[in-house]
Amino acid sequence: MPFTMPTFVRTTSWIALFGLMLATVSPQAQAPQRASMDRDLMEVTVPQLEQLYRDHKYTVTQVVTWYIARIHRYNGIYGAIEDLDTQGALATAAREDADAKAGGSEGTRGALWGVPIVIKENTSVRGLVTSDGWKGYTIPGHALIAPRDATVVAKLRAAGAVILGKTNMPDFAASDTNRSTAYGRTGNAYDVRFSPGGSSGGTVTTVTANMAMLGTGTDTGNSIRMPAATSAVVGVFPTRGLVSIAGIAPLDWQLDNTGPIARDVTDAAIALTVMAGEDPMDPATAGSAKKAQPGPYTQYLKRDALKGRRFGVPAFILAGAGIPFQGIPADASAAAAAAARKDARIALRPETRAAFMKAVEALRAAGATVVFDDAILPDRFAETVSRVFTLPFIREGTENFLAHYGPAQYQSAEAYERAVGSPLPPVIMGGPTRARRGTGWRRRGSKAAPRPRPTC
Repeated sequence: MPFTMPTFVRTTSWIALFGLMLATVSPQAQAPQRASMDRDLMEVTVPQLEQLYRDHKYTVTQVVTWYIARIHRYNGIYGAIEDLDTQGALATAAREDADAKAGGSEGTRGALWGVPIVIKENTSVRGLVTSDGWKGYTIPGHALIAPRDATVVAKLRAAGAVILGKTNMPDFAASDTNRSTAYGRTGNAYDVRFSPGGSSGGTVTTVTANMAMLGTGTDTGNSIRMPAATSAVVGVFPTRGLVSIAGIAPLDWQLDNTGPIARDVTDAAIALTVMAGEDPMDPATAGSAKKAQPGPYTQYLKRDALKGRRFGVPAFILAGAGIPFQGIPADASAAAAAAARKDARIALRPETRAAFMKAVEALRAAGATVVFDDAILPDRFAETVSRVFTLPFIREGTENFLAHYGPAQYQSAEAYERAVGSPLPPVIMGGPTRARRGTGWRRRGSKAAPRPRPTC
C-alpha cells in the first residue's frame, strides 16, 4: 500500500540536507567524501563511531545528516519512521559539535555521544507526537504532543544520543505485524513484501536498513524478541524493573517492558547500561540498583562467559505453553480455564523447533549445559501463571500515562472523550468486551469464553 506521511513529520528539502553536509566541501571533494562516509558508516558500531570522532574524521552534524539522507532515500519504501525530527536532530548535532570545538574533554562525553538513534512511537519525546500507532492520537488540534521525555529518552539524551525521530508501530502495540492507522505499513528491510514483525518492527527495520544505529523497542508479549529475530538484530528484553517504563503509552502496564534494539551485542549492552536505573516514576524499579548486576554491561561480554552455566528448558515451552495473554479471571470455572489454556496452546512448527534446537546446540558449543527436564517447571506452573489476570487493571495504566505525559488538553480518558468527541478504545481501557485480536479473555453475557493467544 502507498505510504502517506502525517502532517507532523518534520523534514527538510533534499537540497538543504546535502547543503548542510557539503557546504564547506568543494565540488571536487563531494563525491569522494560521500563514498568515504558510505564505507565508514554502513553497519558502523558505537565503538567504531567513537573512534571516527576521536580521529576528527567526521563531525556529528555530518554523521547525522548522512543518516537523515538515508531516511529520505529509503523510508518511502520501508515505512519505518513515522516522525522524522530533522530540526531537533541537527540542533543536537550542532550543539555537540560546538562543545567539541570549544575543547570539551572526550573523557566527559556520554556513552552514546553523537550516536543517531530512533525511539518507538509509544514512547514520549518532548515536543513530538506520541501516536502509539493510533490515528486517534494524531487528530489535528488534538494530537498527543508529549510535554516531557519518557525516563529512558531523558537518559539517552543525557548520554549524548541524537534522536532522529520516532518509529512506526501497530496501534497500541497490539499486533504481531507492523501496520498502524496513524501511518501505514512497515516492511522488512531484507524483503519489503514481508513484515518485520511487531510491535517494534519500525525500530527493527530502521536499524537493519542503516537509517539509525540503534533504537528503543517495547515488549508486552513478544514485541522486541520476535521482530529482532526476523531481521537478525539484537533485541534486549530486560528483567522487569531494570529499565523504567515511565512515559511509555501502556498496552498492559503490568506486562510492558522496554529495551534497546541494535545491530550487535556490544551496542545493545552500551544502550542498556544507559537506559537502566531506578526511577521514582516507576515503582517496579525501586531497589533495582542493589538487585541487578552492576553496569557497564559490556564488562560481561566475554567469549567464555557461558562456560559452566546451566540452562533449563521446561517441557511446556516446547509443547506451546498454553498461557492466555493477560490471564484467566479467578471466577472462571476449572473447565473454562482448561479450555482457555488449550485454545492458547500453539505447538511449535518443525522448522521453529529445529531453529530452537540449533540455538541450544550453540549454547552447548559455547560451554553451557542445557537440561531438558519436566521437573524444572512442571505443567502446573503454566496453569498457575495463567490465573494471573491483568485485564481489569489496564485502565489504571492508561490514566496514569495521560495524567503525566498527556497534553494539557486531555490528561485523562474522560478529558480525551470531551476534547475529541469519542472515547478511547477498549484495548487500552479494559472493560467487559475487547475487540483486539489476541486478548486472552472476553466476557459474553455472564460466561467467560476463551480468546486466541496473542503474539504482540
